[in-house]
Amino acid sequence: MYGIALHNNKDRYFTIGDNKHQKFAFLPFKRQIKLSSILYYHREAFESEKETLGSIIGHEVDIIYNIERPYSPLVRRPAYPGSPKSREALEINIKELLDLHVIRKAGHNEEVEITKPVIVEWHNVKSRMVGDFRALNTYIVPNRYPIPKIKMALTQISQAVYIATMDAHKGFHQNVVTPRERKYLRIIVHFGVYEYLRMPFGIKNAS
Repeated sequence: MYGIALHNNKDRYFTIGDNKHQKFAFLPFKRQIKLSSILYYHREAFESEKETLGSIIGHEVDIIYNIERPYSPLVRRPAYPGSPKSREALEINIKELLDLHVIRKAGHNEEVEITKPVIVEWHNVKSRMVGDFRALNTYIVPNRYPIPKIKMALTQISQAVYIATMDAHKGFHQNVVTPRERKYLRIIVHFGVYEYLRMPFGIKNAS
C-alpha cells in the first residue's frame, strides 16, 4: 500500500508504512509510469502558474435560495468594527484570496443589495476570515442526498493496489460557485465590498 504525498517543490515523495519521504524513483519503473499517468490525467485539479489554486473540474456549486426583493435588512449589514490587529489580519486575508482568485472586488458602479460582515478567527497566532452568513443561511434550501456508508466504501477499496489520500489546499475554496449565485455571497469589510467566486466558509450546504 502506497500513500502519496505531493509537495510544492521539485521533489515528489511517497510513503510506505512508517518509512517517510521515500523518493518517487524508489518505485518500480512500471509503477512510476502508472502513477505519473494518473497524476497527469488529473493535472487540472492541481495548482499551476496560471491557476494558483486547484478546483473540482466539471462541477460548479449551484446554491438555491428562497429569497425575493425587497431583501431583509438582516442580509444587508455594515462591516463589523474591529481592533487594529483584526483589521490588519482582514487585509492580509483579503489580499491572499484575491491573489488566489477566490474573491473579486465589487466595482463602485455595481448594484450591491446584499452584504455580510466578516469576523476573524484566531488559531494560536494564525488568523482565518469567516463571513457571517447566518441570516443568509435561513434562505438557503438545504441539500438532500444519501450519505455514503463507511462499510460499503471499505468493501469497494478492499482489492486496491494503491490507496492514495490527498489533502486539498483550502478545501472549501476548491468548489466554484455558479456566476448567477455569486451576488448573494458578497462580504463587506472596512475597505470595500468583495464577492466570492468560490464556496466560502459558513455557508449552509458547504460541507
